[in-house]
Amino acid sequence: MVVDIWRKIKQNEISPLYLIYGIEAFLINETKQLLLNHILDEEERDFNFSAYDLDETPIDVALEDAETFPFLGERKVVFLHNPTFLTAEKSKAKVDHNLVKFEAYLKEPAPYTVLVISAPYEKLDERKKITKELKRNAELVEAKKLNEHELKNWVKERIKGSGIEFEANAIEHLLTLVGTNMFMLAGEVDKLSLYAAEEKRVDVHLVDRLVARSLEQNIFTLIEKVVQRRLDEALRIYYDLLKQNEEPIKILALLAGQFRLIYQVKELSRRGYGQQQIASYLKTHPFRVKLALGQAGKFTDEELSNLMNLIAEADFQMKTGGMNKSLLIEMLLFRLKK
Repeated sequence: MVVDIWRKIKQNEISPLYLIYGIEAFLINETKQLLLNHILDEEERDFNFSAYDLDETPIDVALEDAETFPFLGERKVVFLHNPTFLTAEKSKAKVDHNLVKFEAYLKEPAPYTVLVISAPYEKLDERKKITKELKRNAELVEAKKLNEHELKNWVKERIKGSGIEFEANAIEHLLTLVGTNMFMLAGEVDKLSLYAAEEKRVDVHLVDRLVARSLEQNIFTLIEKVVQRRLDEALRIYYDLLKQNEEPIKILALLAGQFRLIYQVKELSRRGYGQQQIASYLKTHPFRVKLALGQAGKFTDEELSNLMNLIAEADFQMKTGGMNKSLLIEMLLFRLKK
């Protein structure tokens, strides 16, 4: 897992080659920053750090840099971005790369250079010789979307060493409120850790008090209030969203998306699909599926079908009619309650 690589970097176990691949931008950025911070100090970066976009620069140029001795330091860091030649995609950029030279470098990298190849792609082409050679010789960092268990472990790893304890249900509540966006999660974890510096403990109440709700989470809670027939609380959430200048058409789109997800997971679950299979089939995070499954049991098929029709009708009126958009959603919420 990526946290194991981070641990090695922090212990100064640095490899000459790193391949960071996957679509989780937070993990890519965090790994690159960690490497940079542990290899070079601020003064050295001006002379011994460089980055190349391989959509614009031939790899030969980057390798020449990597093979050049560091200036006023012991090591240098070279980042290579957008190595499209590792995928099955055809690069739109008209740049010729000397991959034979790259293969030779992989077998015998410069001992004073840390070469970091950043490949923000869902899949690499495993059939290509260059991909095989790179995977064989480099330290591999898979920046994939983390599942619920991995996210919880990542939160624990982030606070490790601070002496602060996150209660298990506090982490669960944090994920429910913020979702699985790691940039947002990191910000909230850091904020909670700072606030709990004296008491050294983060519980559900603290999470509930301090963590900012995402728009998606507000919509999720709004639906929960509708399900519980607590229209006054659902309307209060809606009015708060309007005060935050959220557009009614965006709120409606998220309502439609959440009810669509509830309908889909309910149907797929009935067909015997597991949570992970549903997430893969719908191309969404398993944690979202888990939450939707919890809500799905509170609706009959007939209710869900009726709700989708009401939302479709409101959407049509919002886009074609002259009625006030915020009032349209207000009326929709009254009708959803029935």
